[in-house]
Amino acid sequence: MVVALVSGLFTGLSLIIAIGAQNAFVIRQGLARSHVFLVVAICAISDAALIFLGTGGLGTLIQSQPRALEIIRWFGVLYLTFYGFKSLRAVFVTNSMKIDGETSTSRSAVIASVLGFTLLNPHVYLDTVILLGSISNQFQSDRWYFAIGASIGSILWFAALGFGARAASRFMTKPKFWKILDYIIANVMFGVAIFLAFYDFKA
Repeated sequence: MVVALVSGLFTGLSLIIAIGAQNAFVIRQGLARSHVFLVVAICAISDAALIFLGTGGLGTLIQSQPRALEIIRWFGVLYLTFYGFKSLRAVFVTNSMKIDGETSTSRSAVIASVLGFTLLNPHVYLDTVILLGSISNQFQSDRWYFAIGASIGSILWFAALGFGARAASRFMTKPKFWKILDYIIANVMFGVAIFLAFYDFKA
């Protein structure tokens, strides 16, 4: 039980720590102090749900439906490209974001964005549903403990990322910082979009 739990924790962390579109969005929301708890909760709950679905056997179903991943792939490419241009546009806007605990971004827009970054990335399904689901089943009767450990890893990571960025935001109020951040985020979005467009999911 303990071995499965700890293995799940570290395996989950090893897969999620790479900075991608989802992590970049969490960091920006944290630095902006905008709906941080909501963003962290959605990311963590979504990951946990996908991990448990994978442990329950959803990965086999997804692997048998390659067209589903293709549809998600191109929706993801379009969505990431759109958000990349949106972030790039922000680089050239003269008004900088005000770090006062409130932004013009609505709750519904934030929810739509974080769900987009989470569910329109085929790699999320490959990592959580297929890979973690497959590894968890190696532990047989203890597979659910592995899933719990991997889910805890997601909760810890997103909480550290979001609330850590929020705590650091007080030192990052200069307009130049936000322009640099938006430029970096735009490049992350474009990079992930290009990667998704050319990645061979059948390999």
